[in-house]
Amino acid sequence: MRLIAVGLPMLFWCGWIQAADLSDIRLPAGFRIEIAVDDVTNARSMALGDQGTLFIGTRRSGRVYAVTDRDGDGRFDPPRVLLDGLRMPNGIAFRQGALYVAENHRIVRYDRIEQQLERPPEPSVLARLPTETHHGWRYLAFGPDERLYVAIGAPCNICDEPGFGTIVRMQADGSEREVMAAGVRNSVGFDWQPGSAVLWFSDNGRDWLGDDLPPDELNRAPESGMHFGYPYCHGGEIPDPLYGRERPCDQFTPPALKLGAHVAALGVRFYTGEQFPADYQGQLFIAEHGSWNRTVPDGYRIGLARIEGDQVTSYTPFAEGWLSPDGVTGRPVDLLVMPDGSLLVSDDHAGVVYRISYNP
Repeated sequence: MRLIAVGLPMLFWCGWIQAADLSDIRLPAGFRIEIAVDDVTNARSMALGDQGTLFIGTRRSGRVYAVTDRDGDGRFDPPRVLLDGLRMPNGIAFRQGALYVAENHRIVRYDRIEQQLERPPEPSVLARLPTETHHGWRYLAFGPDERLYVAIGAPCNICDEPGFGTIVRMQADGSEREVMAAGVRNSVGFDWQPGSAVLWFSDNGRDWLGDDLPPDELNRAPESGMHFGYPYCHGGEIPDPLYGRERPCDQFTPPALKLGAHVAALGVRFYTGEQFPADYQGQLFIAEHGSWNRTVPDGYRIGLARIEGDQVTSYTPFAEGWLSPDGVTGRPVDLLVMPDGSLLVSDDHAGVVYRISYNP
């Protein structure tokens, strides 16, 4: 098993990054974790092509990677830099042979991309986006309605700026843009519940109200136009010190699940595979990227939200061990269910993609 060895000092609480064996990662019985893709600097959002190409977006490196498994052994070949010099290309999606990329300032499409990995075509520009960089890394996905969804984070810690703090949707060509959800400070992950096709999304709570307030949120949006409180109300019941007097909390939709404060919940993914045990079917995994501004760090794990209908009945750790008293070895970002039922997890801290599989 490969060791993750990183030798740079961190610039916040934990001092030195520690090398760690993946045996430090704790999973339920029967599950195992291994590295599926190595040397992917700042690995963030993932999308899978029709021919099995795994596309990986980034936030800081300005790249989109493409990796393939040519010999079919379940381990991807060394990654190639597909696109470079982009502006925060965090969000990526794949549909009908085309790769969609959400940069900070625009959404673009690369047609027939899997036939042109050696020389990608010039992109078509579908939509212009705000250029503010605070929370300017976008999440992008196609919904069951075949429309393209993108998050527009607030350009601040706390402010009331029109056009921000939303999840918007549009046709695949960028037309007919509308607000799906408002009052969303910064969502970097969403998915649709199997069967109901209802949108569920993560949202990062505001900073500087202390270690334990407000909670990060898992939200549920069964219809368009719902408002989830930001910047007036947090966690469904906490009036904001600056904006709370303008609108009361009972005007907004409370979260489906209150997560830990500052855990930085990012990717969310309903499990739709068949490899994991039956009681994981239709349940929701949440990647907690981890706190950067909390006295006692929290997050750095993958949680499992068990859901019955429209209610979350429990939330427990599924994969943890990237955080220890000695430091941080990884920060989960995005999740992707593969055709064989395994679960891929990107890690922008270690620069890898893990595969979690089940074999009792």
